[in-house]
Amino acid sequence: MAKNTTTPDEMSFLDHLEELRWHLIRSTLAIVIIGVVAFVFSRFIFDIIIFGPLQMDFPTYKFFCEAATSIGMESDFCKEKVPFTIQSRTMSGQFSADIWTAIWAGIIIGFPYILYELWKFISPGLYEKERKHSKGFIFVASLLFFLGVLFGYYIVAPLSINFLGSYQVSEIVLNEFDLDNYIGLLRSAVLACGIIFELPIIIYFLTKVGLVTPEILKKYRKIALVIVLILSAVITPPDVTSQIIVAIPVLILYQVSIYISARVLKSEAKKEAKRAKRNVKSS
Repeated sequence: MAKNTTTPDEMSFLDHLEELRWHLIRSTLAIVIIGVVAFVFSRFIFDIIIFGPLQMDFPTYKFFCEAATSIGMESDFCKEKVPFTIQSRTMSGQFSADIWTAIWAGIIIGFPYILYELWKFISPGLYEKERKHSKGFIFVASLLFFLGVLFGYYIVAPLSINFLGSYQVSEIVLNEFDLDNYIGLLRSAVLACGIIFELPIIIYFLTKVGLVTPEILKKYRKIALVIVLILSAVITPPDVTSQIIVAIPVLILYQVSIYISARVLKSEAKKEAKRAKRNVKSS
C-alpha cells in the first residue's frame, strides 16, 4: 500500500499513538456492549449454539447419517446421543465460561466494526482511489470471516467433537470432558476457520506490497495441498470423505487467491504503463 506523502497535515509519532488508542477504545467498547447483550442471552447461546453439536439431531450429524444410510453403511453419526459428558469441576467454572463466552461473542459478532476501526486508522496513509474501496474491503472481509465461522461451526467442530468424543484407548477410561476444554475446542475451530477464510484478503495485500506473486503461489501449490490434507486429517475423523469435505473449501480459497494475486499484478502493470506514457508526454 502506497503512502500518501501529499497529505498537508503531518502527524507525529505520538499523534499516531493517540489516534490508535481511540480506535482501540472504540473497538473495545463495541466488544463490551455486544458481550453484555450476549451475557444477557447466555442461556440461549449455551443451550442452542454452544451445546448444539452435542445433540445428535444437529444438521451436520443428520446429513452424514442420512448419507451413510443411503449407501447402506453404518455411521457413528446415527447414534442416539454423544458418548461423553460435559462437566465443570471448579466453583467458578461455569461463571468464568459464561464471561469469556460473552467476550468472544463480542469479538466475533463485532468483527466488522473492529475491521472498520482498523481501516479508519490505516486509510489516511492511502491514496484517494484506494480509500474509495474501503467499504468493499470491509464487506468482503467480513463476509469471508462469517462464512469461515459458519464452516467451522457446522463442519469442522461437529466432526472434531464426534471423533474426539468417541475416541477411547480402553473401555475402562470414561470420556468426561471439562466445560472449558469443550468450549475451547469449539472456539478454536470457529476462529481458525474464520481466519483461514481471510486468505484471499491476505494474499491481496501481500501481493500489493510485493511479497507474493501468482508464480510463487503456483510453485508451492502442491506443498499447500499436502499441508491442507494433513490439517484435514488432524481435525476430522479418520475417513477420506470428511477430510475431503474440509479440504475442498480451503483449496478453492487458495485457487481464488492465485487469481486475485494475478489481477492485482495486472492492475499494477496497467497503472505503471499509464505513468510511463504520461512521463513520455511530459518530457
